[in-house]
Amino acid sequence: MSGKNVASEKAIVLAAILGLAAPVPCVLGGGGRPAETPAGQEDRLDSRVRTFVYPKRIVWHSSAKKFDDGWPARASSERMEKLLERKLGQVCEGPFATARGTRLSNRGEPAGVLIDFGRELHGGVQLGMSPGGTAGSRIRLRFGESVSEAMSSIGDGKHASNDHALRDFEMPVPVFGSIEVGNTGFRFLRIDLVTGGDVGFEFIRAVSLMRPMKAVGCFKSSDERLNQVFDTAVRTVHLCCQEYLWDGIKRDRLVWMGDTHPETMAILNVFGAASILPESLDYMVAVTPPDKWMNTMPTYTLWWIRNVAEWYRFTGDEGYLRRHAEYLEKTFDHVLTGMKGGEWVAGDFLDWPTRRNKKAAASGTQGLALAAARETAFLAEAVGNGRLAGKAKAMAAELEKLRPDPYGEKAAAAMLALSGLRDSKEMFSTVLGANGHKDVSTFYGYYMIEAMSAAGEGQCALDTVRDYWGGMLDVGATSFWEGFDLAWTNNCFRIDELPVAGKKDIHGDYGEFCYPGFRHSLCHGWAAGPASWCINRVLGIRPVGVGCKTVEVKPFLGDLSWAEGAMALPDGRSVAVRVEKRHDGTLDTHVKAPPDVTVLR
Repeated sequence: MSGKNVASEKAIVLAAILGLAAPVPCVLGGGGRPAETPAGQEDRLDSRVRTFVYPKRIVWHSSAKKFDDGWPARASSERMEKLLERKLGQVCEGPFATARGTRLSNRGEPAGVLIDFGRELHGGVQLGMSPGGTAGSRIRLRFGESVSEAMSSIGDGKHASNDHALRDFEMPVPVFGSIEVGNTGFRFLRIDLVTGGDVGFEFIRAVSLMRPMKAVGCFKSSDERLNQVFDTAVRTVHLCCQEYLWDGIKRDRLVWMGDTHPETMAILNVFGAASILPESLDYMVAVTPPDKWMNTMPTYTLWWIRNVAEWYRFTGDEGYLRRHAEYLEKTFDHVLTGMKGGEWVAGDFLDWPTRRNKKAAASGTQGLALAAARETAFLAEAVGNGRLAGKAKAMAAELEKLRPDPYGEKAAAAMLALSGLRDSKEMFSTVLGANGHKDVSTFYGYYMIEAMSAAGEGQCALDTVRDYWGGMLDVGATSFWEGFDLAWTNNCFRIDELPVAGKKDIHGDYGEFCYPGFRHSLCHGWAAGPASWCINRVLGIRPVGVGCKTVEVKPFLGDLSWAEGAMALPDGRSVAVRVEKRHDGTLDTHVKAPPDVTVLR
């Protein structure tokens, strides 16, 4: 089947999913003849769907008081509670040409309102303007992932900016009309009338853009906090499933190959063989010659190899591998240039916090390079490329001779333990289990809890998920962040609160490296690690071999009394598990799997 026919089939299927009319297979030009469209320039449906989200809370608004002479205050607001009413999306929903909504009045000072949509969203906002407003009015919009960000101004010293996605700008508004604007990650919206006069709003509603992905994998347990962490991790990665698999929805909104790996694991376990994964891997191939580093970072080329291996291992899609076989071999030849003296020396980026300890970062990348070499051999053998498999095994053999020191860093220790360069129990006793949750990070926290579980320390991993990821929930998070330190929660106000005198702003006062202050992303897909960990380690459902034809079920409850859920399979089915702790501490496990899936216990 030709590429054009495949594209047409995909469009028809997508139209059916979204309830749209089937697309016309060709565009008619003059005289009724099919018009030729240059390859790569065909119109295509957006892969996302629009959902209207109504405000849940008015956080703040200008005073509605009047002066003694009866005139309104210099900045006032009226009937703010009407913004919480569910409207039908028309600019006049009462008697024709009669304003029945809310009003902002500027009599010398901007009048404003701050709205909470209740959860992190990606998209924009639709404003329905009432009749009777002042013609030519201009408003200022400030989107924020926190209340304090929405109340901030660019240049205020806390790194608020319009980089990557506009979040602070002025615009004209119509009278008796509607307007839609915005394309960013946000939960809060502040609107100010900056010109003199009045404006009225019949409605204000967010327009959420998300891919329609069905969650097949799931998780519930006796611990509601753990359940909330799982649900938030799933929502975080789902929000990042936009045109491609992004790192974050406010910044950077890009396909970063390292960030993609925890996202890949969450997506495969929860959503199954979602098309966004090969689309995003293919995008990186399209923009990166094989003799260049992906995302300009050597370690992110290693992560691309690992992501391709995860996709193949889960789906068994050999055709996908064969399409990229030549590119993989040329890319691995470039990877080999990063080796010197039996070590990986091309690049040492693990995660941002580890940048403070360059020796540890260099050590940790030996484990990452070893994993990538082994995965290359695995992929090469799958397509019968003995030459490439031999080169990859030779690189792995060199790296396996190393015994790098993690230099006290948990990210490095996790990579060394998971690759087998250092014993996992040793890495736990000396580094991973030391100093509580200090140095846990949102990105490499996934590999830390995986390494803890591999070392037989599942209870420590469970506590880390509850305390560290749960710490974000405690300050109002509805999605997980680019960076986080539990110490930030000391004497701070929540992200859904107005600033509190004498307390720290957990969004504006913290963050470092590329994410200081309000530049910090509060929805970052690399923080979704607990989603796959809960399924793979607590429920204990893990694929064995290629294509999920065989799975093992080895649950761990720790201090939980029960847990249940499922792992997605490539074809949309699932393997479901219910496990309960008996009075004697043993586990009663029930498994439900398709008849053609072998379950190892």
